[in-house]
Amino acid sequence: MKRKRQEKMLDINVWLEEGLEEIFEGLDGEDEVVKAAKYSLFAGGKRVRPALMYTAAEAIGVNVDEIRPYACALEMIHTYSLIHDDLPAMDNDDLRRGRPTCHKAFGEAIAILAGDMLLNKAHEVLLEESLKDQNHAKAGLNISTLAGIAGMIGGQSIDISSEGKKISLDLLYKLQEKKTGALIEAAVTTPVILKGVGDGVLTIFKDYANHLGLAFQIQDDILDVESDEATLGKTTGKDERDNKPTFVTLLGLDGAKDKLMNEEDLCRKALKDLSDNGLNVSELEELIDKIFARSF
Repeated sequence: MKRKRQEKMLDINVWLEEGLEEIFEGLDGEDEVVKAAKYSLFAGGKRVRPALMYTAAEAIGVNVDEIRPYACALEMIHTYSLIHDDLPAMDNDDLRRGRPTCHKAFGEAIAILAGDMLLNKAHEVLLEESLKDQNHAKAGLNISTLAGIAGMIGGQSIDISSEGKKISLDLLYKLQEKKTGALIEAAVTTPVILKGVGDGVLTIFKDYANHLGLAFQIQDDILDVESDEATLGKTTGKDERDNKPTFVTLLGLDGAKDKLMNEEDLCRKALKDLSDNGLNVSELEELIDKIFARSF
């Protein structure tokens, strides 16, 4: 079973990276901004969001080739956010995916432009897809909205504003639902919107994404305390260094682990609800096993 899962992830990564390569084919490969963007985009990340989109498409009955442009756009948006998040003005990090961050390799100015380029290129892809029909337009708008101030950027804003402050657990939930959960929601709801199914199934997918996003972030907070740079491929101990509120600082390590288990259970309950609605969620179940085990 483990071998089968590894082969599946390899297939998804190839599927995604072939799409990304096609997007970059028409660009000037000698341009420093393009080089920097590719340096971060093809750095061997886990590709969690594209994998979620792929498996959600299989569950809902959408051809995976139809949703590949959306998976590529989402991965470009995610990578741009990491490039900017690592900058000295934000998290000030030197290590990402096991190697120097973009601004360390190319300088701050080029890194900023590389992030801008990836975000802009993602929206070019989404706009091109939107010309096909109304469902494609809705799917693109959904990703753009969840990547913006109502989603990821809004979460980052709360995160920066909360540094060095005591915040409520409710505000931390809101922060992480936006910063981490929004792009996960975009990943699993895009195929549902393209399919044009009823709001009931879409609501369950959103519930699934919400609990998965929270579980993923709680696990990140725990790993920041318990893991090391060699294992994670990024700097550990950042949250304590930057005096950031996390599920560990608000709930304690044991409390955070209990909350993680609860969110995992709720995530699996949402999958059962999807199964009860006639969807084959076996691939989604296997994928979340990998996500919770961090066995990519």
